[in-house]
Amino acid sequence: MAASTFPLKDELDIVIPTIRNLDFLEMWRPFFQPYHLIIVQDGDPSKVIKVPNGFDYELYNRNDIKKILGPKASCISFKDSACRCFGYMVSKKKYIFTIDDDCFVAKDPTGKDIDALRQHINNLLHPSTPYFFNTLYDPFTDGADFVRGYPFSLREGVPTAVSHGLWLNIPDYDAPTQLVKPRERNTRYVDAVMTIPKGILFPMCGMNLAFDRTLIGPAMYFGLMGDGQPIGRYDDMWAGWCVKVICDHLGLGIKTGLPYIWHSKASNPFVNLKKEYKGIFWQEEMIPFFQDAILPKECTTVQSCYKELAKQVKDKLGKIDPYFVKLADA
Repeated sequence: MAASTFPLKDELDIVIPTIRNLDFLEMWRPFFQPYHLIIVQDGDPSKVIKVPNGFDYELYNRNDIKKILGPKASCISFKDSACRCFGYMVSKKKYIFTIDDDCFVAKDPTGKDIDALRQHINNLLHPSTPYFFNTLYDPFTDGADFVRGYPFSLREGVPTAVSHGLWLNIPDYDAPTQLVKPRERNTRYVDAVMTIPKGILFPMCGMNLAFDRTLIGPAMYFGLMGDGQPIGRYDDMWAGWCVKVICDHLGLGIKTGLPYIWHSKASNPFVNLKKEYKGIFWQEEMIPFFQDAILPKECTTVQSCYKELAKQVKDKLGKIDPYFVKLADA
């Protein structure tokens, strides 16, 4: 197969957090097979996870994480999909695509299978336009361009650090919304990609996400969640808020929209409510914190920005609960 059939084949890792056999990969085989997979096994490390034949992968479980990180292993969440960020850390590639094991190949309105990975790569390889909104959404999409009145000085755009994909079927709802809308399904396929404007936060979902490690990798830490922590299910959103503040500061872009995947099963809303309970209260203070966060001019790298943000989390959110001090340290 020509390299163009599988773009960035040698520059991209697919990171999958899981607690079960990865039969779902069979469906993705036509799209994923040539790429390298990093599987982060959550939960019981003695359980043997089966990966379908023919995939090139490395698998890490809790014992590996402890062996590699030693005393710092506590910063990788346990019993939460946030463990995936260990995969981002051990990757040596420029790009990462991460997907959950309950996500299948979706079909576009014509009935054709969607190659989600190819669309993510397309998003990442084209500039973003965070400083001025283009009413035709992404001007770099086939059949679109900058509309009349769009400043010429801004048409070059900025590098795209993150591509945030969406989901058909089971929507990504919080527990209270799941409880009141148990039968709701997302059937709307919107053929659009847009850049999230500067200064605007968004809820990032980690189940269908790609990013450029060299541009934003160090900030893609999915927090401290799950076992032994007072909160869960905020890992990807926490990373998204941190990443957005840093991208705005460093002049990088984030795109959202296509590609869609098919999200096959809803998690239990009662279990989710238990995990999210504190987060539902805390987010009312976390979000204003990120909206007001200002990074000093001296912060010119993702690492320095992230350390500064951690310091501010400790100072300002530490007052809400000691958990935030622990999170900032992690």
